[in-house]
Amino acid sequence: MKKILYTLALAVTFWSCKTGSTGSAKSNTVEVNINLTDVKDDKVLVTVTPPAIKTDEIVYSIPKTVPGTYSTDNYGKYSEDFKAFDAKGNALTVKRINDNSWSISNAKTLSKITYLVNDTFDTEKGTGFGNDDVFSPAGTNINAGVNFMVNTHGFVGYFQDKLDVPYKVTITHPETLWGATSMTDEDDSKTSDVFKTSRYAVLVENPIMYSKPDYTTFNVNGMDILIAVYSPTGKFTAESITPEMKTMMTAQKNFLGKVNSTKKYTVLLYLSSMAKDDAHGFGALEHPTATTVVLPESMPKEKLVESMKDVVSHEFFHIVTPLTIHSKEIQFFDYNDPKMSEHLWMYEGVTEYFANLFQINQGLIDEAEFYTRIADKIQQSKSLDDTMSFTKMSANVLEQPYKDQYLNVYQKGALIGMCIDIIIREKSNGERGILDLMHKLSNEYGVEKPFNDNELFAKITSLTYPEVGEFLTKYVAGTTPIPYDFYLAKVGVAKAKEKKPGNPFLKGQTPYIKVDKATKEIAVRPDIEINDFFKNLNLKGNDIILAVNNKSYNLDNIYDLITESENWKENDPISLKVKRNGKEETIKGTVKLPYEEAETFKAVDASRDKLKNAWLKG
Repeated sequence: MKKILYTLALAVTFWSCKTGSTGSAKSNTVEVNINLTDVKDDKVLVTVTPPAIKTDEIVYSIPKTVPGTYSTDNYGKYSEDFKAFDAKGNALTVKRINDNSWSISNAKTLSKITYLVNDTFDTEKGTGFGNDDVFSPAGTNINAGVNFMVNTHGFVGYFQDKLDVPYKVTITHPETLWGATSMTDEDDSKTSDVFKTSRYAVLVENPIMYSKPDYTTFNVNGMDILIAVYSPTGKFTAESITPEMKTMMTAQKNFLGKVNSTKKYTVLLYLSSMAKDDAHGFGALEHPTATTVVLPESMPKEKLVESMKDVVSHEFFHIVTPLTIHSKEIQFFDYNDPKMSEHLWMYEGVTEYFANLFQINQGLIDEAEFYTRIADKIQQSKSLDDTMSFTKMSANVLEQPYKDQYLNVYQKGALIGMCIDIIIREKSNGERGILDLMHKLSNEYGVEKPFNDNELFAKITSLTYPEVGEFLTKYVAGTTPIPYDFYLAKVGVAKAKEKKPGNPFLKGQTPYIKVDKATKEIAVRPDIEINDFFKNLNLKGNDIILAVNNKSYNLDNIYDLITESENWKENDPISLKVKRNGKEETIKGTVKLPYEEAETFKAVDASRDKLKNAWLKG
């Protein structure tokens, strides 16, 4: 999973400054019908025909948590009007146990169950951070006749002790909508799709997005890629982003080499209108053969493609871990009483490290950009708890205080991967790195052979060097902050300063503007020193920003203002309509970007260039 972070500041600080056929109950298959044609009150009818049941009582559950989210989401609470029937159509007694589970009596006679599903996009209040929202790429959307985001765990559940029973899912849909997925439709009908999976876990890992057909396909080194896009206004198309995606995914395949054997991969891109009843949690969720991405449609193309590169590359590298290399906690995932693994540093951290390393390795970015990214991760990691044991945080990530530290998997987790990479490079005279380690772990374990959580460090040490084991014990399981300068010095890299342009409205997580919740007006904050952007236009504290470049702004489209400002260039002409002391006036001028002195790194020791080049280009 990858969450995009910059919107967090907006959500957190502005206030203070989602009838099928009955079939046979005697088969050994769970048969499901999802009716996307007759949507009523923004709800979808799901009909489930059970396999043979030999107990007097059976429990049907929809997931509380799904792999890759590391959060408690209670997808069952979005289902209602749950009913159970025997073969004659008589209602059976149903008791709701909790948000996610229902107990059905006289289960030996059970012929079918039905329930209605609401979507999660409608209920999102913010960005999916720090609240009870379902992270959008793991959520569901029901927009009748227009778009359905079918993350299957939000629509389909499982019967107690029957997770390994095959599933047959029939989805009826309007003829105008097409379902993009990595699964194979076994029905030739234009209004019905049939998907079969060997077990529930395989179904959960295969999202489907129904919308007006907008997709491209291409092949990269033997892998068939499908890019599908839903853009509410048609601003973006699959064709418009495919060249960049093909370049990136070709580079990823070249970087990974023999690790990946996936034959088909699907990218589902949902672009949000940012309306109140639309998605607000931006980023992506990984699956073995797919990734679901949610981003705002208002982004300029340059920023959209940049974000796609970051999140899709991250999710694609999850093919390595945890989708290939993982512990028993993931292999035998309990959807309603999950036990979390200790190794988020590898599942998310190493994945995020690869998502950056491959770009310098394959020539997509230069050394300066790579070092800036490393410096940013160090700075952001230090804003979180740098002394918390990473393995302890991982194992307890669903609970506080560890839950609040989850975002460090993308920061410190990636830096852990970097340090291990450098150690291996140094000890092998540049011949091997962490990718070689992941190759070896992939050969040792694999998709169907999980490891024991408490044995991974010893296995890694045996495949590498004692120094790697010592690092894992002291800095990953332990509570000692990592001395990054020490490890970067091994490849001749040291701290440096650089000036870079910032966002006119944000400095880190601190906004220069505030929102009046009652009036929805955006105003310049009077309680902090304003930056050069505001000074250059002679804007003052409490000035209300009504429009920029003839486009009106308020709370409802504030994200548009932020994302569009990301595309402004120094000395661009700009016009603002403001209200000052109750009077409206127009201010015309030019953009002066606020430059900030930031910490970065640079190569300073030429005697270590060979090792540095092996690290970045090997």
